[in-house]
Formats: sequence, structure tokens, C-alpha cells
Amino acid sequence: MTSDECRAAGKLPVIVMLDNVRSLNNVGAILRTCDAFSVQEVVMCGITGTPPSPEIHKTALGAEDSVAWRHVEDTLAETRRLKAGGWHICVLEQTHDSVPLQDFVVAPGERYVIVCGNEVHGVMQEVAEEADTVIEIPQEGMKHSLNVSVSAGIAMWHFFSAMRRAMK
Repeated sequence: MTSDECRAAGKLPVIVMLDNVRSLNNVGAILRTCDAFSVQEVVMCGITGTPPSPEIHKTALGAEDSVAWRHVEDTLAETRRLKAGGWHICVLEQTHDSVPLQDFVVAPGERYVIVCGNEVHGVMQEVAEEADTVIEIPQEGMKHSLNVSVSAGIAMWHFFSAMRRAMK
């Protein structure tokens, strides 16, 4: 399948939003995972780097050409715009009222935005406050922290598997 054919193929109603992700390697890894799970689009916000970039290509392995992506300066404004357009905003973050990922039910017919945050500071507080749902990946161990590309991949798998099951 060519990049153009992949872009034209049916996509899941899922957008992955990157809120000020610093590492170009993480951006590339997320693009590659979005390709694997038929994500509709990646929205890169703020300081998040964009293709073309040798560092992004190193981990994306061409997914920067097969996955629709765009850059916006303001994460909060884009979150509000998507929410007003009927998208369900899911912030991937650890908070006091977060829902464990395995307990989050992906509703048939719903459109979702998975917001992933900065490697050090996470998702901006103002963006988290706009969320319809804050989702947490339960963890053990000392760090209680995963790399943003790993977290994004785990969340995407949850949405992908639920949506594919609903299609059968």
C-alpha cells in the first residue's frame, strides 16, 4: 500500500493531539503507532516538532507520509474548537479524578481526541480542565510514569480494539 492509499483508507474517528511534546523521536514513534492503528489525524501543538525532520523520520519510518497531521500553535484553542465540533476530549494524564483506561468505555459512533502531554510537565492544566474524560494508565513501580509514545500507544490500542470489536 502506498502512502496516498493509506491516507485515503478508512480511518477510525480518533485524533491524537500532542501538547508540547519535546522529543522528535517521540513524535515519530507516535506517528508510526497512529499508522498502525488507523488514527484519523495527529495534531501537533505548540513546540511539538513537525515533519520533515530526520529525527522524526528515524522513528516514524515513513508514517509521517501515511498519517494525516497538522500543526497548531495553541493547544487550548484547538481543544475547544474540536470539543465544540462534537469530539470527545480524552486527556491522558494522572489526576485525582482520572478514569483507569481499562474502565473507559469507548462508545459506538463517538469521535475521540486523545491528548498526550509534554514529557516533563504533562498536559497543560487548562487543557485538562476542558477534557470530557481524563484517562490514566494504571501502573505499579516507583516511577508511575511512562514515556509519552508508550502511553499514547497503549491508549490508541484501547480505542482501536474497542472500535474494531464494535465493527464486527
